[in-house]
Amino acid sequence: QVQLVESGGGLVQPGGSLRLSCAASGSIFSINTMGWYRQAPGKQRDLVAVISSGGSTMYADSVKGRFTISRDNAKNTVYLQMNSLKPEDTTVYYCNVDLRGGSGTREVYWGQGTQVTVSS
Repeated sequence: QVQLVESGGGLVQPGGSLRLSCAASGSIFSINTMGWYRQAPGKQRDLVAVISSGGSTMYADSVKGRFTISRDNAKNTVYLQMNSLKPEDTTVYYCNVDLRGGSGTREVYWGQGTQVTVSS
């Protein structure tokens, strides 16, 4: 079994910054892609950013130039640096990890979600 622990959400003023972290632990053989999604109440969960095992990244158009995704493979951790935050970035953020477990099977896990609120 694998656990994902998210941290770093909170309340910030417009134009401010936050850094989200998501650490994976447990029976992990290797990690493929790691990503961040966000979901507003009553809406679908949308991709924010994703990073491959080789470091290639992809971003939603709405966050390009403001958010940066990175990963520390030694710590099985993915980060999301969010700058120039806007009120419309307010919602719950979820990390997603696509990995091979200890048995070699492909598994996908979601974090518990962390609230980001951008407000003055």
